[in-house]
Amino acid sequence: MSKLGNLGARLHRGEISYDFVGKRKIWYGVSILITITAILGLAVRGLNMGIEFKGGAVFTTPTHMSTSVAQAENYAKDASGHEAIVQKLGNGSLRIQIAGIDTGQSDKIKQELAKDLNLNPEKLAADLVGPSWGQQIANKAWEGLAIFMVLVVIYLAIAFEWRMAVAALVALIHDITITTGIYALVGFEVTPGTVIGLLTILGYSLYDTVVVFDSLKEQTKDITKQTRFTYSDIANRSINGTLVRSINTTVVALLPVAGLLFIGGGFLGAGTLNDISLSLFVGLAAGAYSSIFIATPLVADLKEREPAMKALTKRVLAKRAQAAAEEDLAADRADDDSDAAPAVVGPRNQPASRSRGRGRPSGGKRR
Repeated sequence: MSKLGNLGARLHRGEISYDFVGKRKIWYGVSILITITAILGLAVRGLNMGIEFKGGAVFTTPTHMSTSVAQAENYAKDASGHEAIVQKLGNGSLRIQIAGIDTGQSDKIKQELAKDLNLNPEKLAADLVGPSWGQQIANKAWEGLAIFMVLVVIYLAIAFEWRMAVAALVALIHDITITTGIYALVGFEVTPGTVIGLLTILGYSLYDTVVVFDSLKEQTKDITKQTRFTYSDIANRSINGTLVRSINTTVVALLPVAGLLFIGGGFLGAGTLNDISLSLFVGLAAGAYSSIFIATPLVADLKEREPAMKALTKRVLAKRAQAAAEEDLAADRADDDSDAAPAVVGPRNQPASRSRGRGRPSGGKRR
């Protein structure tokens, strides 16, 4: 068995464990710090919304253009007065996006761009995107997200309990906030592909959380009938028991996404891959983190506010204190017994034998 597999088996059996729940205040603090940073990024820089949401025009040149991306950006900016996004496609053509222009402006910009690029205007394809269409897409995305959240809460409340539903919802909001904040800080363009990536990571994050919740539900049956473990103890065992599985699934999911983001979007220059790959990469990592460090510790916090769980915790702690006191007492008795043991007397200090020299001087010869 591999070292990782052996580690997973030992974690599952409870032979070794890490106190995730006991150190939950540290994880809460880290998450709050990251979330505040993400919110500041959204407030200060904002999201770089794509042309699908703001409206504008997309111009596509013929294949095998000799003009560089930087030159095309300057031509588009001079022709429109707006910042332009230029991407070189695999067939050698250029895709020029200019946001915030209407139909009348696009015709004029097309003529000037064709002139600067030494092209026949008829060969410069132009597609217009109205802002109303982009607004509809944004509204539908928000509606879909709201419906998804409501269904998640209802399902988890029925399948598990409302505390787990609340914890899962907090974890999902945590993942969305961090992912959108990273988009704002990095400055990547938000496109419909980004929305698809966000919805994808929500499902993945929820799956990872439900795996831990299912283990926790099984292990907490009749929990009040025993006095060995508190709810937090069992929650911590559930996390440790599924830890290696969560790590494996996260790494396997992140590897192809990392290939899209760093190799396809970065090294090969396929910028269109960045739209979905960044949201997937950040969201998958945040989802794995939240399922381990946020969702389950939060469930333990909520559960241990119940009167029955408070009483159980008192009984468990009292039993542990009693066991510790008995161990200390046994250790003290063992020390006392060792101190009271008779000392070993050497030969020189042994008393003379009663039969030796009785009635005669010591050392006298027997007659």
